Amino acid sequence: MENYGKISDILFNFVYNEIMEKAKRIGDAVSVVGICLNFLLAAAKIIFGALFGYISIVADGVNNLSDMGSGVVSIVSFRIAAKPADKEHPYGHQRAEYIASMLIGFFVLLIAFELVRESIEKIIAWEIGDVSLWAFVLLASSVAVKAGMFVLYRVAANKINSDVLSASAIDSLSDCIATTAVISGMLISRYAGVPFDGIAGLIVVAFVLFEGIGIVKKASSRLLGQAPDPELVEKVKEILLAGEGVLGVHDLKLFGYGAQKFFATAHIEMDANLPSETTHARIDFLERKVLSETQVELTVHFDPVDPSDEEAKEIEARIRAALEGVYEGINLHDFRLVRGEKNKIIFEAGVPFALKASDREVKSTILSSVKILTDAEAVVTVERE
Repeated sequence: MENYGKISDILFNFVYNEIMEKAKRIGDAVSVVGICLNFLLAAAKIIFGALFGYISIVADGVNNLSDMGSGVVSIVSFRIAAKPADKEHPYGHQRAEYIASMLIGFFVLLIAFELVRESIEKIIAWEIGDVSLWAFVLLASSVAVKAGMFVLYRVAANKINSDVLSASAIDSLSDCIATTAVISGMLISRYAGVPFDGIAGLIVVAFVLFEGIGIVKKASSRLLGQAPDPELVEKVKEILLAGEGVLGVHDLKLFGYGAQKFFATAHIEMDANLPSETTHARIDFLERKVLSETQVELTVHFDPVDPSDEEAKEIEARIRAALEGVYEGINLHDFRLVRGEKNKIIFEAGVPFALKASDREVKSTILSSVKILTDAEAVVTVERE
């Protein structure tokens, strides 16, 4: 097991470094392409819109300009995220990507509010401007370019699991829809004689606002500690339950510090009668196995269980049966029978987050149910899981 641990550490470090380097290369390349394309689109639209007096085209160009700024932020964030852990940041720098995403979102929102004002002024003026055929060519070309960028960002984001590139992909798709709205507004202005430019500008702004709010919401949720991927949690649990001598697993908590950086803690139930050296070796093996197969750095807490204590098992079974009919999804663990002048039963009760009853109400109900089943004093800890 010791040799396995050393080999798994070497393999993990090698694979992890390769992943980070690959993510940086792909992120840099895609971001540079995006910056160049967005700059060309922004320059063409802003100049053309200013010359012909179309606020919707200018708004679309400013939107592309904000995308260019987002690309610059993306490159910076990839470089920061690729930095190794240090004394000030022992868990690495990958959360810099979430901060970068929030900056992108706030910048997009700032631009949107300014465009709202300009679009309203255009609507109040109610003027019909000249519509050039070249405007349609420019905007149609923009839709094609943005569609291609959407595909590029989406493929790259899936390849390296990047929030920043995912946000850029959504942004590109929104740009396609927004530019199509501008084209529709120009067609209405040209053939119906209605000054639809300002209204089209507001439609573009609506897409920009929706996009900005979505980016900020997703990034802030991750920074606050969003729930981990259920598939990853199940994978870790599966590995632990398959471990030699493991009788149960509970209190598995997983924390994300970036797209490829995870830490976790878990309680493992094992036979209390085993030698401490044996238990330690098995737990150490499982921690390394989880690390090598999932890239999750796990710390395990050992809960001793006496499988031969029939009285404790019988009391636990009765309590489980009684409580399962009271709260759906309740999970009892860490069950112990402490014998003395007055016996005590100590256990934890895990209840779903969705349960509306308060922890105090749950505990009171459990204690009332236990009192009917046994004379032993109950010590219960309620936790959400």
